[in-house]
Amino acid sequence: MKNLFSGIYQNRKVLITGHTGFKGSWLALWLQHLGAKVTGYSLSPPTQPNHYNLLNLECNSIISDIRDFEKLTQITQQIKPDIIFHLAAQPLVRYSYQQPKETFEVNTIGTVNIFEASRITPSVKAIINVTSDKCYDNKEWLWGYREIDPMGGNDPYSASKGCAELITHAYQNSFFNIHQYQKTHQTLIASVRAGNVIGGGDWAEDRLIPDIMRATAQGKSVTIRSPNAIRPWQHVLEPLHGYLLLGQKLLEEKPEYSGAWNFGPNYNEHHSVLDVVETFKKYWNKVSFEINAPQQTFHEAQLLKLDCSKASSMLQWKSIWDSNETFKNTVEWYQHFYESNTILTSQQLFDFIGKIKK
Repeated sequence: MKNLFSGIYQNRKVLITGHTGFKGSWLALWLQHLGAKVTGYSLSPPTQPNHYNLLNLECNSIISDIRDFEKLTQITQQIKPDIIFHLAAQPLVRYSYQQPKETFEVNTIGTVNIFEASRITPSVKAIINVTSDKCYDNKEWLWGYREIDPMGGNDPYSASKGCAELITHAYQNSFFNIHQYQKTHQTLIASVRAGNVIGGGDWAEDRLIPDIMRATAQGKSVTIRSPNAIRPWQHVLEPLHGYLLLGQKLLEEKPEYSGAWNFGPNYNEHHSVLDVVETFKKYWNKVSFEINAPQQTFHEAQLLKLDCSKASSMLQWKSIWDSNETFKNTVEWYQHFYESNTILTSQQLFDFIGKIKK
């Protein structure tokens, strides 16, 4: 494991913001296996149960708000990280309609705080800013969005992620300019955009997979509100693989790898919500669902695809698990958790890495 990514992460000091969340906890586990010295900075785990507590990670965990600039700066200067993975966010579209101010503060000011703390912490050599595929001005085209396409967002969440991308671009040009790299600064920045990430250990409210799994565990039927919505489903390990590959290049001091990157599934791996639920039922026959598509009171995109040619060409990154493997592994994770109190996270990580090596 520690030889992956050319062994670049072994004994490296890594700061993960949002480490108690679904995606952050998977990343923290992987980095721990890579031999990194991980510090997490986040709010308390957002749900009960939660993936972070189930993993019992051996990392330095700081529970605090990303909007607290003084605390964030204090921790950053104290641990002196080599690389920062910034995942802390308000990640839910529907919640952003209820709490738009909080969403913009966390997703924009939080990003500014990371860059400002890094500016005054000389140890920081690389920053991976995790945004979202929803940062694009989504016209619901049939083709995928490229990294050079304009930012946008009709809902507060999507707009806040578009803003986070603009902030990243501004800092990269103003303070971390690649033409001044190793002259006036020592830090390379990349932003990463992924599709609908799924996998075991997600219990967030108002997300399709957690909703299905919660209802199934309780012997209930889950209500599907957007059966025809098409999403770029991918296992959480897929984009994390991309982030770690990208972090390796930045730590190797290769400025051509800074900038924006898409990490999404292949074009034939986009499926409707109804397809996903029916596939889950195939793998766990206790899954039951009913369709109730009410008149929407807010805008929610029905189609969104990413063009990942850049990651494929420059990083040799590609999806490891196809959609069937992704859905099967996700269902099995929850089924083992609810029926035998077994956590499959490490086993699935090693299975994933085994396929990478093949």
